[in-house]
Amino acid sequence: MPIGLAGELVSIGTLFAFAVVCLGVLVLRITHPEIHRPFKTPAAFAVAPLGAASAVFLMVGLPGDTWLRLVVWLVIGLAIYFLYGRNHSHLARRREGGVML
Repeated sequence: MPIGLAGELVSIGTLFAFAVVCLGVLVLRITHPEIHRPFKTPAAFAVAPLGAASAVFLMVGLPGDTWLRLVVWLVIGLAIYFLYGRNHSHLARRREGGVML
C-alpha cells in the first residue's frame, strides 16, 4: 500500500473517531448529567462542538476516494459488530434462557 494512501486512511479514520467522541461527550452531558465523571471537559458545550467541527473541516479536505474507503470500512466494521453481537450479546442469551455471566 502506498504510504500516501495509508496516511489518508489513517487521517480520515482518526478524525472521524475524534468527531464521534466529541459528539458523544456532548450527548452524554445532555442525556445523563448525573453520571460521575472523574475527568470533566472544561466548557464542554463549547469545546465538544468546536472539536467535532474542526475534525469534520479537516476531513472535508481529503479526497473523495478516501471518503469512499471510509464508508466501505465502516459498513464492514458495523456488519461484523452487529452480526457478532446478535449471537453473543447478553440480550440474546436472555432470550434463549441462557445463563448471564
